[in-house]
Amino acid sequence: MRLTRSAWFTIGLAVIATARIAAGPASLGATTAAAPTFSKDVAPVLFNRCAECHRTGAMAPMSLLTYEDARPWAKAIKAKVVKREMPPWGADPSVGRFANDPSLSQAEIDMIAAWADAGAPEGRRADLPPAPHFTEGWSIGKPDHIFTMLQPFKVPADGTVPYVYITIPTNLKEDIWIRGVELKPTDRRVVHHIISDLVEGNGQPVDPTPKPTRDRTRKEVGGGLGGLVPGRLYGLYEDGVARKIPAGADIVLQMHYTTIGQPITDQTQIGVVLAKEPPTKLRVGGGGQIPNISFAIPAGHANYEVVAKQTINRDTYLSTMYPHMHVRGKDVSYTLVYPDGSEEVVLNVPKYDFNWQLNYRLAEPKFIPKGSTLLIKAHYDNSKDNPFNPDSTATVRWGDQTWEEMLIGYFGTIEIETPKK
Repeated sequence: MRLTRSAWFTIGLAVIATARIAAGPASLGATTAAAPTFSKDVAPVLFNRCAECHRTGAMAPMSLLTYEDARPWAKAIKAKVVKREMPPWGADPSVGRFANDPSLSQAEIDMIAAWADAGAPEGRRADLPPAPHFTEGWSIGKPDHIFTMLQPFKVPADGTVPYVYITIPTNLKEDIWIRGVELKPTDRRVVHHIISDLVEGNGQPVDPTPKPTRDRTRKEVGGGLGGLVPGRLYGLYEDGVARKIPAGADIVLQMHYTTIGQPITDQTQIGVVLAKEPPTKLRVGGGGQIPNISFAIPAGHANYEVVAKQTINRDTYLSTMYPHMHVRGKDVSYTLVYPDGSEEVVLNVPKYDFNWQLNYRLAEPKFIPKGSTLLIKAHYDNSKDNPFNPDSTATVRWGDQTWEEMLIGYFGTIEIETPKK
């Protein structure tokens, strides 16, 4: 008897079914992937990409270091990673490579989504990797030196607090080289931002009283020590890079406090980690800022362009970029215009987020020949469709407060230097 194609197909299904039944559940498991578990699959990703913020005492609202911590947040974790809102990262992945890019791969995102969809199973605790170790209160590890404001500053419960400038002595008897710095307020909720400068000490005791303006008679030495902005994450400098704090230098902090409905007392600290290698082998970090303070964003304009640029007057290497705008900031890019007229985009942030002002560190420093121009191009949304816009009917200009605007293109450079003895 000749069997039809459909009959052969039916027999084939029967054979496969019989084989599976005979093989038992173990064979079925081989063809049906088990759900990811927290211990084996999810925890390694959280430890490597999320724990810096999601731990007790850090900036995130909850810890994710244990299964008990993470389990209630499983669906929220899925939602954030699927939308690529977490971990926070703004750089266009098609432009450049960055050493501090925390972005998850699509496979990692799919795995976390599958874990949440399966009911967030814990798995075997024996599969759990060791949790990362953090120095309590610090992201850079235990500081070798901590410099503290000499007296606390009382932030009122409400109202606008003008900028104040506060000087902290280092009391250093000799130059030190550092490979990391962290600015740590008492309560980060009341500190919008901090900008630091190193200035020459004048041999006199430091006046700790907050000042409304900076004393410009004090010479800057070695640039600033970095700053604190919304969403700022700290880490050590890249390998081989260090910065010098000269003996006797003082630190001047520009403090921008904001009120939160209750009085808060702040006494900001600055922690530094010393470089362990001899200074003659270290690459020295430098850089600067490129502002535009003359713009006027028209009322209602949804895509107003502002440009800032600076000519680089020596051969150097671009290492980091940190763009700064306020709540109308929409997108921003950094472009190198070389002496021969050719151009190269080195950073593109297509969706600027005021709440996550990130410092983008190149995986490989970019050589900038003398005479090149670093061009910062930004767009602002001053329309009513911007949900963060304080007033779409206002023409917006440069200003210190959040309801005003800024464009500053901060950048870091590195270069080989043999420090003077």
